[in-house]
Amino acid sequence: MAEFTGRDLHLVKKALAIAALAIEGQPGPFQSGSDLSDMKALLDEIIENDTELAYYARAARIAMIGAPD
Repeated sequence: MAEFTGRDLHLVKKALAIAALAIEGQPGPFQSGSDLSDMKALLDEIIENDTELAYYARAARIAMIGAPD
């Protein structure tokens, strides 16, 4: 697996959070449950704590809907 640090790691975390939120928003036959599950598992592996997870979840909501909540 490639190793990311600094800004690259930040962008990977943010991109995964945005992608997971986008997949969650597409219920039905076109939702890729396996991709969603794998993305969440990868996020769990690379995000250090719940505070950081909340930060990236908020960033994903802002990117997707234009508001934090």
